[in-house]
Amino acid sequence: MHLAYPAVLAALLFCTGLYGVLARRNAILVLMSVELMLNAVNLNLVAFDVWLRDRLHSGQALTLFTIAIAAAEIGIGLAIVLAVYRNRGSSDIDRLRDTAETDEAETVPAGDDEDDAPADTDRPEDQATAAAGKAKKAEATP
Repeated sequence: MHLAYPAVLAALLFCTGLYGVLARRNAILVLMSVELMLNAVNLNLVAFDVWLRDRLHSGQALTLFTIAIAAAEIGIGLAIVLAVYRNRGSSDIDRLRDTAETDEAETVPAGDDEDDAPADTDRPEDQATAAAGKAKKAEATP
């Protein structure tokens, strides 16, 4: 068997996984894409092990370790995604990034009036952040 066939298949799998990691917004789909990338690496390890006719079968041993680590990673990653989904109501990666940056958004510059409404108050989280900023500003003024 030629080495080119599994290498091309592994490259296609890896590229598909990389596209999924970069383009998807759902955390579960990102985890699935990471698994595709790991499976591409496993395919390469086994293909090169067979091609080199290694007596110790190092590629297959490394593949078993990679599968075990991938299973643990998926278990922990899925537990984190479920915990975040319970707390936030969404597993959207962009919304998680927005909630992580709310600490910077809570500080209101001193030049703003209290009557100014924030520009993007479509979501309840943004309204709560704006209300917290106004409350801090009110506490700071004598």
